Amino acid sequence: MSLDEAYFERVYSASDDPWHFETSAYEAEKYDATIAALEHRRFERGLEIGCSIGVLTRRLADVCTSLLSLDLNERALSLAAARCSDTDNVRFERMRVPQSFPVGKFDLILVSEVGYYWSDRDLSIAIDCIARAASGGTVELVHYLPKVADYPRDGDSVHEAFLADERFTRTSGTRAAAYRIDVFNVR
Repeated sequence: MSLDEAYFERVYSASDDPWHFETSAYEAEKYDATIAALEHRRFERGLEIGCSIGVLTRRLADVCTSLLSLDLNERALSLAAARCSDTDNVRFERMRVPQSFPVGKFDLILVSEVGYYWSDRDLSIAIDCIARAASGGTVELVHYLPKVADYPRDGDSVHEAFLADERFTRTSGTRAAAYRIDVFNVR
């Protein structure tokens, strides 16, 4: 089963920054690599699935003319909106992907640190939704690699599922000790 809203309610009630996104050198280096993997391109309409408290969102806003950032946790969204309050190109919405998915096309979809929360069925549905919404565009995946006991899958299995789908053509990839980044063109 996918991790549910109650799981994230518990996580965010324990801490406003449960994964240390604001202070971790590891997270800062991973965010640098995430943005660098986009190769200085600019995107008209970006979608960030799972924005958490908005640390990466703030950086992603600089490469998108318009950015829609989603999370299923209200506390995380509130913190992300406060962090990005000086931007006029970011919009936040509470949404549980893939049960809900935004309407329209995006030339960039970022799936960072969220795919391993999905069950097999939800991962399959998410891949279909992402393929339709990013057709002709770019998808970037970023995931922590070690298996976490609470999560339905590890990061590699998320990336391998996208690689196995013929709608996604990998254009670049990098693997660090604890994370993986893959960028795809979408047919």
